[in-house]
Amino acid sequence: MIIILLSWTETYGDPSESKDLLTQFRGAAAAIATDEKITFLGAIQSLFEGSMYTFVFLWTPALSPNDEDIPHGFIFATFMLSSMLGSSIASRLLAHPSPKVESYMQIVFMTSSASLLLPVITNFLVTPSSVKGGSISFSGCIQLIGFCTFEACVGIFWPSIMKMRSQYIPEEARSTIMNFFRIPLNIFVCNALYNVKALPMTVMFGMCSIFLFVASMLQRRLMVIIEIHMSRSQDWMAMKEMDSEADPLNG
Repeated sequence: MIIILLSWTETYGDPSESKDLLTQFRGAAAAIATDEKITFLGAIQSLFEGSMYTFVFLWTPALSPNDEDIPHGFIFATFMLSSMLGSSIASRLLAHPSPKVESYMQIVFMTSSASLLLPVITNFLVTPSSVKGGSISFSGCIQLIGFCTFEACVGIFWPSIMKMRSQYIPEEARSTIMNFFRIPLNIFVCNALYNVKALPMTVMFGMCSIFLFVASMLQRRLMVIIEIHMSRSQDWMAMKEMDSEADPLNG
């Protein structure tokens, strides 16, 4: 360690590419304003991550509303297993050209929305128990299935959103652009945690479910925009080929 400290110099990168913070944010704002694909993609990620981070703090009180003795370690391990399963599914989906990531992510967001809506549904359909303590309730078991499904969707989400970010967000401004969208994300999560005792659990899960449904609609719109751009690009290439074939004949 002493040799490294004395002999190694700091790597600062290419000084010609270094930009001050204000310049970076101006470039990111311009990219967001001029490219609607970036706007939709950033909004989709913020909505999903906001719901995901809120879920992290809600699943324990949701499964034990009456101080039930639930196996937290086993449940968390089940969540991680579900997430790993989702990542495995995503790797298989991304390895094939069809279905496209923009297409199947609509289903993922809709499934996520339905999964986090289960606590709201069980609250109205299943009579809550008033007995303190005991093991996990029947409604808790139903919610646990939904939560595992949501974690599987989280596992699909991460590699898929990274794939789309690499396609539609320029690398030189990618981190700055995503930080733009993390501002409202952090505000929502902090506000939700601050009012976690003031708002009923069903309201919190209902909000997350609505956000995920909106993300699905935005994903649908993003896919339509991409298909329009691809169609225009193909038409332009076809016209260019026709012009190149007509030039020798005119000559």
